[in-house]
Amino acid sequence: MVNVVLAGGGTAGHTSPLIATANRLAELDPEGSRVAIGTPKGLESRVVPEAGLDLELISPVPMPRKPGLELAMVPMRLARAVGEAKEKLRKHRADVLVGFGGYVATPAYIAAKQLKLPVIVHEQNSVPGLANKVGARFAEGVYTAFPNTSLKGAECIGLPVRDEITLLDRAAEQTKCRALFELKPDLPVLLVSGGSQGARSINEAVIDAIDPLLAAGVQILHVLGAKNFTDEMVSVTDSDTGAIYRPVAYVNRMEQAYAAADLMLARSGAGTVVETAIVGLPAIFVPLPHGNGEQARNAEALVHAGGGRLIADSGLSSTWLAGEIPGIIKDTAGLQTMGTIGRDLVPGEAATTLAERVLAAARS
Repeated sequence: MVNVVLAGGGTAGHTSPLIATANRLAELDPEGSRVAIGTPKGLESRVVPEAGLDLELISPVPMPRKPGLELAMVPMRLARAVGEAKEKLRKHRADVLVGFGGYVATPAYIAAKQLKLPVIVHEQNSVPGLANKVGARFAEGVYTAFPNTSLKGAECIGLPVRDEITLLDRAAEQTKCRALFELKPDLPVLLVSGGSQGARSINEAVIDAIDPLLAAGVQILHVLGAKNFTDEMVSVTDSDTGAIYRPVAYVNRMEQAYAAADLMLARSGAGTVVETAIVGLPAIFVPLPHGNGEQARNAEALVHAGGGRLIADSGLSSTWLAGEIPGIIKDTAGLQTMGTIGRDLVPGEAATTLAERVLAAARS
């Protein structure tokens, strides 16, 4: 029986693999316990309890990029958060800590080290975050989702994803899932999503391209993100082709959207890149134009192998979408080839692998 504490949060990129790993741990060690640590500001405060996993909260420790008062406050905030994390680890009699990055991970890693607990780190992105760089220095095991991630001593095992993703049969579920989103069963579907945070440039380009895409017989399932969804967002049906534009704020079961779609247009967060590859859904990736370039690198191997396409944010426009998407989405053979490449390239058993490594570290 192993008591595991999992730390990670902020966005779905951190919370999704955390939940997938916790679920696999429950199968491998049903007598053990699993508790997550997060912060009140992150997505984990909603999605972790919804997944049936106990969640403990500690104070967030954001890392400002510029000098100033906020940066000067970091040592004090970090010390407080480390103390809170130690209290949670003691409370749940943790045998091991596994971290997935985000604001909560740094204090959790430090707390575990001070308590002499084994630490396991999983980095989801090709460019590692600060928290996981810290944790990797003293971790017993460091694992990555992508082979091009630069972390000393790391082993690439893939990204833990939910069973609903790894077991999805898109072809078998397509008709049912299109009906779920009130889409026509016999017209191709473009799935659009900017990730859990939404993506303004993608949303604006797609909205401006609604009319020509529908006129070309391309349906659109548009996941805008809660902060971008307004009452003005309404469904549209083309009177000639019958193609439907369906806007939604958020999709709780993304595998249903994957099953409904023939092609995806999305940011290239680690979760999106891996999940689309595993389910065989061809994707056009639009990496975030700012930050450390991690999103472009996340999609690098898949795109290079021919399992996806990439367009710069600056090159995305309604004109490009109207001119390119109909040809791509109606090339059934081309889409099938892209999907097969993705499935063959990306490991689908990362949750099991990581869970086994976590249990082994606790028992050693």
